Amino acid sequence: MQAKYISYKETNAFSSIVLDYIDSKSLLRPFYQYSPDHQGFAEAIEKRDFTGDRSILVSTLNKQYSGIETLDLVRKNIALLADKQTFTITTGHQLNIFTGPLYFIYKIVTAINLAKELKAKFPDYNFVPVYWMATEDHDFEEINHVKIEDRMLTWNKPAAGATGQLSTKDMEDVLVAYKGYLGISENGLQLAELTDLAYSGQHKLSDATRILVDALFGKYGLVCVDADDRALKQQFSEIVFKDITEQNSFQRISESNKSLEDLGYKPQVNPREINFFYMADGLRERIIREGGIYKVMNTGIGFSTQELREEIHDFPERFSPNVVMRPVYQEVILPNLAYIGGGAETTYWLQLKASFEHYGVDFPVLILRNSALVIDKRSEARMHILGISHKDLFNNTDLLKNEWIKAHVPLRFALEDEQRAISFIFEQIKLTAYKIDKTLSESADAAKTRTFKLIATLEKKLLRAEKRKHATSLSQIDSLKDKLFPSGVLQERVLNIAPMYVLYGPDFIEALISSFKPLDHEFTVLFA
Repeated sequence: MQAKYISYKETNAFSSIVLDYIDSKSLLRPFYQYSPDHQGFAEAIEKRDFTGDRSILVSTLNKQYSGIETLDLVRKNIALLADKQTFTITTGHQLNIFTGPLYFIYKIVTAINLAKELKAKFPDYNFVPVYWMATEDHDFEEINHVKIEDRMLTWNKPAAGATGQLSTKDMEDVLVAYKGYLGISENGLQLAELTDLAYSGQHKLSDATRILVDALFGKYGLVCVDADDRALKQQFSEIVFKDITEQNSFQRISESNKSLEDLGYKPQVNPREINFFYMADGLRERIIREGGIYKVMNTGIGFSTQELREEIHDFPERFSPNVVMRPVYQEVILPNLAYIGGGAETTYWLQLKASFEHYGVDFPVLILRNSALVIDKRSEARMHILGISHKDLFNNTDLLKNEWIKAHVPLRFALEDEQRAISFIFEQIKLTAYKIDKTLSESADAAKTRTFKLIATLEKKLLRAEKRKHATSLSQIDSLKDKLFPSGVLQERVLNIAPMYVLYGPDFIEALISSFKPLDHEFTVLFA
């Protein structure tokens, strides 16, 4: 595949706060610790003060991988985490079935490539790419479906509690449908075998996801982390208690949000007074405080302050962080150097720095994940015939059509010359009117305004008439946009890896590995 690159701004798909962050705008400097470049990483390496227990991390990961015949490079990377010269490069996502939208894949490739780039730049250190599995998330409706071209496949089942604990034993129908789409080509059969290995039987969804992700990315040394673990959470327990009882993150993030709003930015998340859930089998409910008692919503469970301390100490695994505390937990248990996320994640991480500072936890380098548009050969041929560039594709459809008409039809639709001539005439009329009666000059201006509105209306009519004459080409533009921007959004937010894998097999991932440049901060366009 051939890669071309454009700026994120040219895609018209990213918020101002994300664009300002990657452009290093000074007004955002108080909201992050290190710049997303080699200099920032050099500073982060020097200052990273990891106090977590590496031996617990290694033993936990070895236990989680005990049932997987993974590659030696993954085992080697897990072992390297015991070394103080080793850092993790982390991305995270929910446990979407069959990996969900393409950006799930793009996050992981960005982590792999950044780890590789940092190793080349800082050879005295080791960098392990990590996929943080959001096993404690309970939003089943967000992960139980996948879109393949124009078809939506859904895993229908009653579900409650942490999604990582769900059994895959009732996935047969959706698994059969997914494999049916993959077909009988060599590439399709290969991915079907991988998904069948992961989801058939009675695995937990967390284990199934690890098996599939390892099959796709184990050769690159990617390590999957499931932080829903007693030993790992024990290291976080003191912060859990303090944040529930003192509401520190609520106070500090609320202040950061106010500061961002004063700068004209819209925060991505809002903290709660208590940012933890209570979790048990089939249960993950918010903790709230009422009358001095810490209650678990929709249950009869409640704790006094002392009882809460004892519960956290005895059963740390029962306390699950929400979106604003999960990042702090991550940095407590991982020797992490960078977090890689999409636009929304980058935004909410910028809201969190004050909370990290309060707890004395190092804030990582924030990296916007790589994004991509994959253009198949048929679409590329249509672009060539229409004379549309890869940059043009990111314009909205109406603008793209208007620009195409103006570029490909020899007639002139913009009546600028006529407007200049009419403007000159009205200036003469205004001067004459002023000499007769000073108040009439305003009437001349009003007549000029009405005339220009009539000309603008005429321009639109001329353009519409020419569009009707070129209906076939404009219809092809519609088809091209629908193909490459399904539902009117970036391809990566909708499509699954399945159609890409059927067409290109493992070469698709190899093309991403070859093309993604995490620190260049550019959008990738891949021509297949």
